[in-house]
Amino acid sequence: MGAVTRADHSPPAIIARDLRLTLGQGANAVAILNGLDLTVPQGQTLALLGPSGSGKSSLMAVLSGLERASSGALSVAGADFAGMDEDALARARRGRIGIVLQAFHLLPTMTALENVATPLELAGMHNARERAEAELNAVGLGHRLAHYPAQLSGGEQQRVAIARALAPRPSLVFADEPTGNLDAATGEAIVALLFARQAEAGATLVIITHDEGLARRCQRIVTLGDGVIASDTLAPPHAQTDTALA
Repeated sequence: MGAVTRADHSPPAIIARDLRLTLGQGANAVAILNGLDLTVPQGQTLALLGPSGSGKSSLMAVLSGLERASSGALSVAGADFAGMDEDALARARRGRIGIVLQAFHLLPTMTALENVATPLELAGMHNARERAEAELNAVGLGHRLAHYPAQLSGGEQQRVAIARALAPRPSLVFADEPTGNLDAATGEAIVALLFARQAEAGATLVIITHDEGLARRCQRIVTLGDGVIASDTLAPPHAQTDTALA
């Protein structure tokens, strides 16, 4: 399947203005995000870089609706995240946002197929198992549908996690250190798969990583420092072409 492109006039996938996150209260309050501004166009691949404590994972949590910002304006996938409580954010994430984490977070008592199908069933999708099976086939696990996570390698578990994240056809995908628990060769295969599936769906992909090599495969690199954007650069066209061919 060829890459899907979105019209130039599509609204941005993410618009953040003066985004702030403070944890704790009073003398124990710690500022994590300090007035951050960020706009991400539809379909872009973006890497978030920065040292530990720079706010990368916290920013992902806010942008994905897992954490509420303390203040600021935030529109994600067409929804006003700034004006929502936790329950509303949970509803807004469903179908709009896919999340891939370093630790896989598969349910150990469910098969690969059930791990992908169950969230779809809970969301009321009538063809959940068929969609799950198709997505697992797409990530090369059609022969492992009935296997439990303990019976799968780390790379296979991450493939299940990718299938679970992409099965609802979200317009926005977050990946937080997606290769952190994998060896180099397996990690490279997972990265190639993630980019391929993102391109096929035309989704926006935001990758949180310490790996500058992985970051350079994205169209854009945003580096955080002390809760604000320290640098924001676009990859040269040849680098984007190389990524598409990888």
